[in-house]
Amino acid sequence: MRKQLMKGNEAIVKSAILAGCRAFYGYPITPASEITEAAAEYMSQTGGVFLQAESEVAAVNMLYGAASAGVRCMTSSSGPGISLMQEGISYMAGAELPCVIADITRGGPGLGNIAAEQSDYHQVVKGGGHGNYRTIVLAPHSVQEMADLTALAFELADRYRNPVVVLADGFIGQMMEPVEFPQTAVEPRQPDWAVAGTAATRGNLINSLFMDIDDLEAHVNALEAKYRIAEERETRAEEWNTDDAEIVLVGYGIVGRILKAVTAEARAEGIHVGVLRPITLYPFPTQHFQRLAMRARVFVVVEMSNGQLIEDVRLALNGARPVEFLGRTGGNVPSHDEVLALVRKLARRYLPVNAVEEERMANV
Repeated sequence: MRKQLMKGNEAIVKSAILAGCRAFYGYPITPASEITEAAAEYMSQTGGVFLQAESEVAAVNMLYGAASAGVRCMTSSSGPGISLMQEGISYMAGAELPCVIADITRGGPGLGNIAAEQSDYHQVVKGGGHGNYRTIVLAPHSVQEMADLTALAFELADRYRNPVVVLADGFIGQMMEPVEFPQTAVEPRQPDWAVAGTAATRGNLINSLFMDIDDLEAHVNALEAKYRIAEERETRAEEWNTDDAEIVLVGYGIVGRILKAVTAEARAEGIHVGVLRPITLYPFPTQHFQRLAMRARVFVVVEMSNGQLIEDVRLALNGARPVEFLGRTGGNVPSHDEVLALVRKLARRYLPVNAVEEERMANV
């Protein structure tokens, strides 16, 4: 199949439809508006439902209804809209309802601006709503991954009966790249737990209310057991030039691409640098960090935020190695030159001078 040139935001919608999504409820917001626009165009062509809700609060509660009926459904927004959806996301996690939410992150807090940022990490990865729940979070770094991880998101949502978030910065949503889609589409099916308005499904109850304290505790424990299984089975990360890496650069989304370019240049100078790019932000790929820590001397977290991913990196390493940080906010992006300058500085601090010099001389 020939590749199609498109924006990341459009790739999400086409991939969702191929994955069996037949309902989209949303409210447009920059830099995610093209998702709503594409859903309005394509959903009706496949017999699906598109509805522009009056608000993000309305949209997420429409997801609750559609998911309860067993329909693969999704919405999209950016930081301020995701904030409004948090109560509904908690309700859906509590009721064990699958859905997919695309968050194309912009600057914050408040209205912030419409430039790309990565400041939604905490509210999405840590569960910004109330109660004991988690959302599975996938972080693409290309338009192709916007498509691939959206398809995966629907599979994981159904597998764990839980909301799944595709978390992308505004760059990935707005950039255009060639995308290849699967040649066969997933046929929508009716899950046996859903409510379909028939006698056979009359006994199904979609609810997150447990008035008895022991019943609620048992339910929360069951949710927690489900998340532990996801942590064992669903972690994903990309490692790039990490076999001999003494400095490991860590970043997700568009930052991962910058780090690869920096790594190529730093290695040409004889500095053993590698990239670890988390793809699942929850469950977090802790084992990748622990394994690389056996050789690496320092980890460097690079973010388009004031430092949110870095907390999970520190927890994963548990003090085994030092963690340095470079962050930009407001829509600014850590530049290639900034990151490379930091790598050179850390090489002088953490790597044996003679080893660096020997490598440099060998490449002269």
